Amino acid sequence: MSADATTRISCKGATLATRYALASGIVLILAALLISSFITRRIEANVVSNSANSTALFMDSVLSPLAQDLATQDRLGPGAQQALDEIFLNTPLADRVLSYKIWKPGGLIAQASDPALIGRTFPVSDSLTRALHGEVAAEFSSHSDEEDRAERAFGVPLLEIYSPIRKDYTGEVIAVAEFYEFHEQLEVDLAAARRDTRLAVAGVIAGLGLVLYLIVLRASHMIQRQQDRLSKQFAELQTMAQRNRRLRDQVRDAAGRAADATEHSLRRIGADLHDGPAQQLAFAALHLDGLRERQASPTDAAEIAAVEQALAGAMTEIRAISRGLALPEIAGKTPAQITRMAVDEHRLRTGNPVLFEVDGDTSPDLPPAADVCLYRFVQEGLNNAARHAGAKELAVRLTMSERRLELRVIDAGPGIPSDPGAAGLGLAGLRDRVESLGGSFRAGQAPEGGGLLELVFDSGEWK
Repeated sequence: MSADATTRISCKGATLATRYALASGIVLILAALLISSFITRRIEANVVSNSANSTALFMDSVLSPLAQDLATQDRLGPGAQQALDEIFLNTPLADRVLSYKIWKPGGLIAQASDPALIGRTFPVSDSLTRALHGEVAAEFSSHSDEEDRAERAFGVPLLEIYSPIRKDYTGEVIAVAEFYEFHEQLEVDLAAARRDTRLAVAGVIAGLGLVLYLIVLRASHMIQRQQDRLSKQFAELQTMAQRNRRLRDQVRDAAGRAADATEHSLRRIGADLHDGPAQQLAFAALHLDGLRERQASPTDAAEIAAVEQALAGAMTEIRAISRGLALPEIAGKTPAQITRMAVDEHRLRTGNPVLFEVDGDTSPDLPPAADVCLYRFVQEGLNNAARHAGAKELAVRLTMSERRLELRVIDAGPGIPSDPGAAGLGLAGLRDRVESLGGSFRAGQAPEGGGLLELVFDSGEWK
């Protein structure tokens, strides 16, 4: 497993404060290293520059008078050479300056404490170039040039200083004095400066990191408390949602049982109408035939004919009501078959043409009460259209998928009020039946004009 993957796994589930500590720790450590390195280099450069400037000022007062001949020649005269030897060998300066070189422009060594270097030419270094342009240059313990072989052999910390030698009165740089000053204390001071700088930067960064960590830690605790409260509330909401789902299922099941009971009652009423009043009306009609045979006057015959006609109308109405109340066998039928049965029953009973369209080969799994609802929806919808729209351009459209069923009854009438209660008890009861089963019911205007009744069942309601 890679290091990145291990870090991701270890951070998973960690608090905000812990993740911040890991991320900020890396950033602050890198920042401390960069800042301490930058400050240390600046301190070293300033310390070296200050030491070099003070030594160069002193050496310029000693060397400048002796090196004026270099303005016109490449070597010092015998007197100047002897004076330099006396200065660097027999004075207290010899304890500080271990060696020296005097450079001419172009890299020629005009004078040196090592006679073997006099008259030789070497590549011009960056420090020498700066000195030839009038700037004091210095390097500490960096003796990498070819002509520094003798100085490297000392094996002690040396401050290498390049000091320009100027011509009197004009200030023109005529040569550069390079000398190596023994500076053990400077190395100690630089080491102490590095240590103190790193400690100071580390302390400041650590303090800053601690303050920020405490702030984030407090925020993390607050967020954690809020998350705990939200988790508790979410668990309570889940429990409530489960309880609501159980109650909804119970209500839906109760509505289904109530619908079944209603259907049984309607069938019983239809059977009672057919077997009771309808049979008695038929018996009364038979007796009227006997009375007609014994009639005595034309007036009595007319009254008997009127009564007989009323009885025939009443029998027709009662039989129609009983047939409407009776529900055909729909168990095991698909929604398309149930809808077609309702359409065919209306066509047979009324003679009205009805366009029937089905879109979709599959249908959601509906409970038995919903199957009954489909039949009653088409039956009531077509009856309502026949009464109020004159049975014009009646159409039933069924659209199905595995999760959704949409059933529409459309006519070419004036439209249906959006409030089913305004259209009579039939549609209001139909809406209650649909919504009690978790479906949606809509009454109104069809997009192409005319009346529209729409039923929608979603299988998610039963999951």
